[in-house]
Amino acid sequence: MSSRILVIDGHPDVAPGRYVHALAEAYRKGAEEAGHQVRSIGVGKLRFASLRSNEEFMKGAPPTAISEAQEDLRWADHVVILFPLWLGSMPGLLKSFLEQLLRPGFAFGAARGKGLPERLLKGRSARIIVTMGMPAFFYRWYYRSHSLKSLERNILAFCGIAPVRSSIVGMVEGMSAAQREKWLEKMRALGRLAR
Repeated sequence: MSSRILVIDGHPDVAPGRYVHALAEAYRKGAEEAGHQVRSIGVGKLRFASLRSNEEFMKGAPPTAISEAQEDLRWADHVVILFPLWLGSMPGLLKSFLEQLLRPGFAFGAARGKGLPERLLKGRSARIIVTMGMPAFFYRWYYRSHSLKSLERNILAFCGIAPVRSSIVGMVEGMSAAQREKWLEKMRALGRLAR
């Protein structure tokens, strides 16, 4: 069965040599080879301002680039978000993009009574792919994958996106060409499965 997949490349640096870009492309190619429909967003290529107030977040009109990204997300069954770990979390540009993208009325609705807000993005799954310089096991063990869990639970699940799976690619700077190719093949395989 064919899926509609949105690949969000969250690396702020658009230089072609960034490994996140290669992973995103490998996932996209694998998905297309399997007959899935794929749309891609390169966050580093978009032009939008950061939100500066709660009023702007709640009531402001999203910039054109964000409105287009919302249409892509509305279209998708499965979302893939890739980013490098910077200072223990996602890069600021990706966070700013998600703040603009996941607005009230689009990603979540008004709270009902004393309950949580309505989750408007239900029916979608996601995969988060994080690259980092440290070993993946150290990020999981010492840091307890805190930034990954925050994106999964505090942002995506809050909007109704579930299940959310993850891949942590550690020691990126020290990888051999064979290790890099092994991860690219893993991404192609995940793309073929739409997982």
